[in-house]
Amino acid sequence: MPVARALIIMTRYPEPGRVKTRLIPALGANGAARLHRQMVEYTLATVKNLSSVTAAGIFIFFQGGSRELMAEWLGDGVEYLPQVEGDLGDKMRAALQTVFNRGFEEVIMIGSDCPAIDAEILAQAFSGLSRAGMVIGPAADGGYYLLGLKQVYEPLFEKIDWGSGVVLRQTLSAARKVGLRVQSLSELRDIDRPEDLKQLQALAAFSSWSDISA
Repeated sequence: MPVARALIIMTRYPEPGRVKTRLIPALGANGAARLHRQMVEYTLATVKNLSSVTAAGIFIFFQGGSRELMAEWLGDGVEYLPQVEGDLGDKMRAALQTVFNRGFEEVIMIGSDCPAIDAEILAQAFSGLSRAGMVIGPAADGGYYLLGLKQVYEPLFEKIDWGSGVVLRQTLSAARKVGLRVQSLSELRDIDRPEDLKQLQALAAFSSWSDISA
């Protein structure tokens, strides 16, 4: 019987002034929100592209807006669930546990800040998860852009300095302490700061990013 797989996207409803705030100095509040909208749509299209090849449930855990607004924006074929209160670790842990409780056995979680993630990266993640207890995608800023698990391990989400440059190191240390075999993917860069915007030039879908602030 095939393994039940799922993909989680953690994101926000694109309200100006509440998303991609570190890009507001470069793009303005409306421009940052438009870029966020474009990045989420691109990420979801990538996930749907993979799920057409490898059967996987798709879940979007969101902040802001509502289920109705999320569905009106991003359409059908996805389950929309609100993120819980708490820090990033609380939100991630709760989202993963919710999906595991649905009976899924291998779950990949990503955000919407790394448009360099493609279907090949996601396929590699699921392939790695079939051989290891955890798959992680290192981000250039010291965090990670992808996490894959077969069950929730509490230490992975506790006592982590979220938003800092030591998130990856602390998470890998926690994984070692619980005896997890870890498979690492290629390092990628999130689009969080004005200096990151140049990374979009390599992606055809974002060829007009420089006009987003208009």
